[in-house]
Amino acid sequence: MVQVIVRDDESFEKALRRFNKSCERSGILADIKKHQHFEKPSEKRKRKLAAAKRKSKRKDYFTGL
Repeated sequence: MVQVIVRDDESFEKALRRFNKSCERSGILADIKKHQHFEKPSEKRKRKLAAAKRKSKRKDYFTGL
């Protein structure tokens, strides 16, 4: 659970911005978007395979430099 304590001299907008950044860093929003719709097991498998291919291609590119 993400928690932000508002400081005495801090505006609400600034605290909200810090809260949003901490949510983004912890991966909460990505997790919510991922679980928003049901994903068939075959679609999940395809997505994971595509991500692995991208990761492998990127790794090969940076090790070749």
